[in-house]
Amino acid sequence: MQVVVLAGGLSPERDVSIRSGRRVAEALRSAAPDWEVLERDIDADLLRDLTRMKPDCVVPLVHGAAGEDGALRDVLECLGLAYVGSRPDPSRFAFDKTIAKAMMSEVATPDSVSLPHSTFRELGAGGVLHALSGRLGLPMVVKPSRGGSALGVSVVREEGELPAAMVGAFAYGEVALVEQFIPGIEVAIGVIDTGDGPRALPAVEIVPDGGFYDYAARYTAGTTEFYVPARLTDDLAARAAAAAVDVHARLRLRDWSRIDFIIDVSGVPWFLEANVAPGMTETSLVPQALVAAGEDIGTMMVALVARAMTRV
Repeated sequence: MQVVVLAGGLSPERDVSIRSGRRVAEALRSAAPDWEVLERDIDADLLRDLTRMKPDCVVPLVHGAAGEDGALRDVLECLGLAYVGSRPDPSRFAFDKTIAKAMMSEVATPDSVSLPHSTFRELGAGGVLHALSGRLGLPMVVKPSRGGSALGVSVVREEGELPAAMVGAFAYGEVALVEQFIPGIEVAIGVIDTGDGPRALPAVEIVPDGGFYDYAARYTAGTTEFYVPARLTDDLAARAAAAAVDVHARLRLRDWSRIDFIIDVSGVPWFLEANVAPGMTETSLVPQALVAAGEDIGTMMVALVARAMTRV
């Protein structure tokens, strides 16, 4: 039994991906000591090596466009390889926040405007920024429409901060998503399906010391407080869990995902984004939720690999 964990790539999330891949590979080796578990980066020799090796299963843990926009999964399907995670098209839909939000017609999601860099430039920054403020109000959130780990994301509390926020978002992609700011409790909910249907893990409540869950707050130990399970009433926790499973199903995701919400003061979970290759580092959210559920990474990954192998 040979399993290849793909991690790394060339996106700005490379370091996080490598840490995720290493942790999953170690967990698989511990849970299934008779398996051969290999860690592999993305490079020009990858397809040749996969064709030669013909591994029993691949676990894509490449974060960012290289691993989450569906293209890598297309290639794995062309090679006839079993892999853990969502198929190419659902991965593309989830990776692009604008598309994912558009598919949530019956799910609360913050009002937003998607703005390509070309439109921003051609219409003039001043007029566009004024229109955005009038439509969405302040504060607002600016983020790249495609990407993860909060890279290029900022909260704009005064109109004068908006130009720099747009430049920051465009540094990570051609389209910026400018979104209404919803105050409330930020939670992340892992959804796992090992064959009996998708189920939600306990919600993880996120309380960054600096008030904003940016890249440093995500991956620097001690800069964010996590409450697992989240400090929610039983009714609200059940509502958020049901919303996460609903989003997972609407996007046609499979095996695993992480769904992010803001829960407002009235108890409404507002969908923010979905992740098809959840971070699995020491500070990542899905591993924390697994511990709270009395489960471990290795057992879950063995089950997901076994399920993936039945699909070939």
